[in-house]
Amino acid sequence: MDLKIKGKKAIMAGGSAGMGRATAERLAEAGVDLYITARREERLKNAAAEISEKYGTSVTPVVADSSTEEGRKALFAACPDPDILAITIKPPAPNGDFLKVTPEMWRDSIETALIGPIEIMRHYIPVMKDKGWGRIVNIATFSAKNPMIWRLMSGPARSALINYTASVSREIAKHGITINNLLPGMFRTEGASEILKDYADAFGLEPTPEAVSPHFLANNHIPAGFMAEADDLAPMAALLCSPLSRFIVGQNIVIDGGQHASLF
Repeated sequence: MDLKIKGKKAIMAGGSAGMGRATAERLAEAGVDLYITARREERLKNAAAEISEKYGTSVTPVVADSSTEEGRKALFAACPDPDILAITIKPPAPNGDFLKVTPEMWRDSIETALIGPIEIMRHYIPVMKDKGWGRIVNIATFSAKNPMIWRLMSGPARSALINYTASVSREIAKHGITINNLLPGMFRTEGASEILKDYADAFGLEPTPEAVSPHFLANNHIPAGFMAEADDLAPMAALLCSPLSRFIVGQNIVIDGGQHASLF
């Protein structure tokens, strides 16, 4: 399918691995000039080089932590006028006893998963308004609408994010700009692998796949029968970044293999 975005300028914030990397690849495949950000410089630069070589498009790595003002300034300087903005963050560590969740943990979650994405959108929306066109996609989490006690550091901040984007999207749609959110469930990504020890600590398990996997599957029934791979989400993200999605405004699309049992 031709997404009709060849030659457009796109940012993938959090694009060096996982769902961000997979989305960056789909955008590069569609022919955009791509900017990808991440905190880990070596992994980011390797990802940019590999994507550029594979798809023959311009890919600029920007070492930046979008949860900080300094990181956002680095992104704004590197790419002042994108047509497309996609944002994801590293999944926060699972929490154990909810009574042990501290104000500092909440502040970190809010800075990363709420304020960071909002400030990036707030900066670029006027740019897109001047162009008369823009696409914004947040890759968040289905725990934003499916409360999970062990995902307190992930769900609530993103619940606020999707509330914010639902309101703002309806204000800017008349300017040809759409904001939509993808809410992924349980995906097998690098980020998920990196929090294995945190998951084990949260539930008093041995930090091994053999101990964690049975516990995880017993407490997370996925009707599809498997954990998703990053590219199970990326095509939908790329579609929402295209002119083909012009009538999709302020939506929260759950991609979770049927785990969240809800009509809406």
